[in-house]
Amino acid sequence: MFDLDLWREIFQSINKNRTRSLLSGFTVSFAILLFTILFGIANGLNNTFVEAFGTDATNSIVVYPGRTSKAHKGLQAGRRIQFKNEDYDYVLDEFENEVQYITSKVHRNVTASYKNEKNNYQVRSVHPEYMFIENNQIKSGRYINQNDINNKTKVAVIGKVVEDDLFIKTDPVGKYINLSGIQYKVVGVFTDDEGYNEENVIYTPLSTAQQIFGNNDYIDFMHLTFNPKLNYNQAIDFGNKLTDDLKERFNVAKNDQRAIRVQNMAQASKNVEQFNFVLGAIILVIGFGTLIAGVVGISNIMIFIVKERTKEIGIRKALGASPKSIVSIILIECIIITAIAGYFGLLIGVGVLDAVGPSLKTYFIKDPNVSTGLVIGATIVLVLAGSIAGYLPAKKASKIKPIVALRND
Repeated sequence: MFDLDLWREIFQSINKNRTRSLLSGFTVSFAILLFTILFGIANGLNNTFVEAFGTDATNSIVVYPGRTSKAHKGLQAGRRIQFKNEDYDYVLDEFENEVQYITSKVHRNVTASYKNEKNNYQVRSVHPEYMFIENNQIKSGRYINQNDINNKTKVAVIGKVVEDDLFIKTDPVGKYINLSGIQYKVVGVFTDDEGYNEENVIYTPLSTAQQIFGNNDYIDFMHLTFNPKLNYNQAIDFGNKLTDDLKERFNVAKNDQRAIRVQNMAQASKNVEQFNFVLGAIILVIGFGTLIAGVVGISNIMIFIVKERTKEIGIRKALGASPKSIVSIILIECIIITAIAGYFGLLIGVGVLDAVGPSLKTYFIKDPNVSTGLVIGATIVLVLAGSIAGYLPAKKASKIKPIVALRND
């Protein structure tokens, strides 16, 4: 049952002993403040890595053809490597279990126009699977499908930026867009979380581009994602095996780094994961060290407070107060001070992160923030530590005879 007199007495005690209360609160606030800032910086670094990867698939592998830099098997250096549809089929068949999605790509820059509006864009001619590799989201209409590939249809899927530029207040789906003199039917509009650079693009079927841009089966490069069931080491081994097999297929020396280049996100993801693990461990150690320092500080203060109030406890017992009520007063006072101080530490920490957050981008720390639940948990730890530290001496003091307590110096 709520005891108004008990709470009035507690707040009177806090007000009467302001220095003692402020000292206790400062210890807790400072610990929570440091805890908040440390974990906020750690989260900011993690946000930087997430932004660097964007929303593209983090299990992607891109295979680029180049020119040989070394002579091999009687073939001269400087030979150009040209991928074809048969190389796409080879990778798909040879590594069926390791490949999740795969597409060939042909890139061209075109002038696109609709009625009186005109602008320059990049056209990416791909397979339907590219939607899942790039993580595009269909805003309206549909994406390229296999029928478009088989029939070499002149259809286009445009980004939202292209829609805004050319189709002002007009639904582009079903309309025809002119791409460097050739009419394509717009079948869909897509969005991308990476924004302007990815939405300022037009997708067309790969087979259509091959027919229009040379009537051949050449491709610029291949883009695939490896099976998500593969761990990082297995994915790296897969990328190396893919590289070796393609070099052998094109009679390229194994130590030729320019002829066929494979960009494997598995290695980058592994490095980032290792860095985050080490960073998290360091922050965790420092964070817990801060909490332990706070626990020691609040514990020492509570022991001192109980000792300082021994005479007060003796007077309370002489007036008929029970040991339980004496302990309750000390514990509740401790919990109130710790909880309020922890809340202020959290507010100051979040305020500091918000204030300096924009300037930390220079140091690759983006939007530093901290989970409220994590900080509340840390505050609860300090509250419990302070309660335990106060309970033991308070329990002992509550058992002292009033005459002995009154004589205490």
